[in-house]
Amino acid sequence: MEDQSIVSALLLGLIEGLTEFIPVSSTAHVLLAGHFLGFRSPGNTFAVLIQLGAILAILSVYAQKLVGIAVTLPSSARSRHFVLSILIAFLPAAVIGALAHDFIKSVLFETPALMCTVLILGGLVLLWIDRQVLTPRYTDAMQYSLPLAFKIGLCQCVAMIPGVSRSGATIVGALLLGADKRSAAEFSFFLAMPTMVGAFTLDLYKNRNALNFDDTALIAIGFVAAFISALLVVKSLLNYVSKRGYAFFAWWRIAIGGLGLVALALGF
Repeated sequence: MEDQSIVSALLLGLIEGLTEFIPVSSTAHVLLAGHFLGFRSPGNTFAVLIQLGAILAILSVYAQKLVGIAVTLPSSARSRHFVLSILIAFLPAAVIGALAHDFIKSVLFETPALMCTVLILGGLVLLWIDRQVLTPRYTDAMQYSLPLAFKIGLCQCVAMIPGVSRSGATIVGALLLGADKRSAAEFSFFLAMPTMVGAFTLDLYKNRNALNFDDTALIAIGFVAAFISALLVVKSLLNYVSKRGYAFFAWWRIAIGGLGLVALALGF
């Protein structure tokens, strides 16, 4: 295992954790950074498997709330409704992700120019949504109606195109469907749990024969880096978006996408 690979894995893990729960597309950031660093993994598995670090980060942040939901599940209609809404929102991604997995990994993950273009377009969408005067009808993520949850789940499926951003798609969808910024971000966090666990499990199964010891060690390094950096983001994001919106992330996307297209045009 080369020192350069270790540094690249550490850097990509940090990028994953910092970008997973903000609407800038962690997958596009990790894949583009890997492209320009010359970092490769079997079947582009690294970008998906290190998400486990981010998953554990959000589980640790919401551990108390998750335990509370689990404990009250038999007796609380509110808790049962919330769990059901998350499962219903997860269903479209589970079905489409399983059916389209090979196409996503072999085609979309291998097209840096597409990722850069989608980053820019997604930034423009965020700028537009941030300037809309929307009247929220839903302010509690645990009380979203089941049809609303399913529609948010459909929006999440667009994020299978790298560059769209899973959190961005779910948050924008929720906002347009009547949620406020804070509850939209919180619902996105909870929906990330089954979605990312499902993606991790499927990708690990699909590539179980392609990984060797060095690959596993690099994934472990990226996992730890993603866990630590994701902790910092999750703890601060809700308050930030509630007060300031998404304009900063929109311009971030546009800048990264633009720089990426320039670098690709120059032959990097």
